[in-house]
Amino acid sequence: MIVTILKVLGVITFALLTLVGCQTIRNSGNIPLAAPSPETLRIATYNVHYIILERDTGAWSVGDWERRKTPLDLAFKAVGADVIGFQEMESFGRGSGGRINLTLDWLLENNPDYAAAAVGDPSAFPSTQPILYRPARLTLLDQGWFFFSDTPDVIYSRTFNGSFPAFTSWAQFRDDRSGEVFRVVNLHTDFGSRSNRIQSIELVADRIKPWMNENETLFVIGDFNGRIGDTVVDILADMGLDFAPVQGSTFHFNSGINLFGAIDHIATTGTAQLVNEPVVLRQKFDGEWPTDHYPVVADYLLGADR
Repeated sequence: MIVTILKVLGVITFALLTLVGCQTIRNSGNIPLAAPSPETLRIATYNVHYIILERDTGAWSVGDWERRKTPLDLAFKAVGADVIGFQEMESFGRGSGGRINLTLDWLLENNPDYAAAAVGDPSAFPSTQPILYRPARLTLLDQGWFFFSDTPDVIYSRTFNGSFPAFTSWAQFRDDRSGEVFRVVNLHTDFGSRSNRIQSIELVADRIKPWMNENETLFVIGDFNGRIGDTVVDILADMGLDFAPVQGSTFHFNSGINLFGAIDHIATTGTAQLVNEPVVLRQKFDGEWPTDHYPVVADYLLGADR
């Protein structure tokens, strides 16, 4: 009897490992990232995971940050975006007041040709979803935020079901090469609550509708925690936003395991035209995973007829 049970467990284990292996292969693949054209605008989104300031060692600790900060900088440089929106760029610790942001400081220190939008005094502007951009090409015109909450204009208000705050940051730019004006809307929905995700995206839809009615060019990017075909994507797709056809996993459990399709997306409306396939950089940098998501990158032509 025991031998039979062990055999059955062995078969089940083998089947599960086979399924995981097949899913990982299915959702993997590496498309080379071409050098950007001066005629196009490179947009990217990247969830870089928070740092726990009170933890010296272990996952997502300050010690772990020391291990992954150089690989993260290498990943940032490899992306080479004109605009990149980040999620979870937070150094979390009691009493820090949001004024410590190791990741943001590190990337700006090591990439002086970039500036940060969607940042400010943490008492008035949540700065854990910054949007980095190239000031040599782009002029920042405006920026703002709203929380996924019944009181969206109250900073750090909790989500619809009372869980930890989540929000959207945004920034408006002028492309000094083309003169085109566009807005980047950078979101991160609650991974643990489907109802929160849906209500959050409904709020995003409500907030961007006036901009769409003014025929603005929008990039709605970020960690949707939803795949193509999910309600959180369809709500915006049904409004007329075009989602770049990202193939395969964008979240990998911090270990290169690609079990399911993309949850990080880039969507557009207005005059932005996708000029080639979006790319997911599924690779280690300096032999390490910088974070548990991959960067998603896409090139667009502004001012194009749709």
